[in-house]
Amino acid sequence: MDTVFEAVIVPHRSLSRRGMRLLVAAIVTGSSVNAIRFWFWGAWPVVPFTLAGVVLALFLLQLNARRARSSETLRLSDHEFRVIRIEPNGRREERTLLAGWLRVDLHDSPGRVPRLWICDRNLCEEVGRALGEEEKRDLASALREAVHQLRNPRFDNVQLR
Repeated sequence: MDTVFEAVIVPHRSLSRRGMRLLVAAIVTGSSVNAIRFWFWGAWPVVPFTLAGVVLALFLLQLNARRARSSETLRLSDHEFRVIRIEPNGRREERTLLAGWLRVDLHDSPGRVPRLWICDRNLCEEVGRALGEEEKRDLASALREAVHQLRNPRFDNVQLR
């Protein structure tokens, strides 16, 4: 089985582990200084809200870092289109569509990132959820080109040269 097209999609994360540690340290330090200052001014009811804000920020940063472990692989071969998703918890999900019936649909909604659907005659699968608008349009274009090349092969006949 020859692979005609393959793309690996991973969510964009701008912070490294070291950057994440520095950001957490800055949030904790800044919030602690702020909470202590309010405590000495006699506004002690501010301290629990500051603590709640720090806990919420740390939870959201952890959730963001956890989601960075997910990925999506799109693989088009001669006979099938395979979507392999790996969830942040390591669970693997795989879908297979028939290559001969593939259709690439990009659904635009005003004010929203378009949704990219790959469909065969029986099943539709949304792909590229982690991508932005421009990346989805590029992926849709590349997938359409790969499907076109798969349906319209160029044969090199030596006798016709």
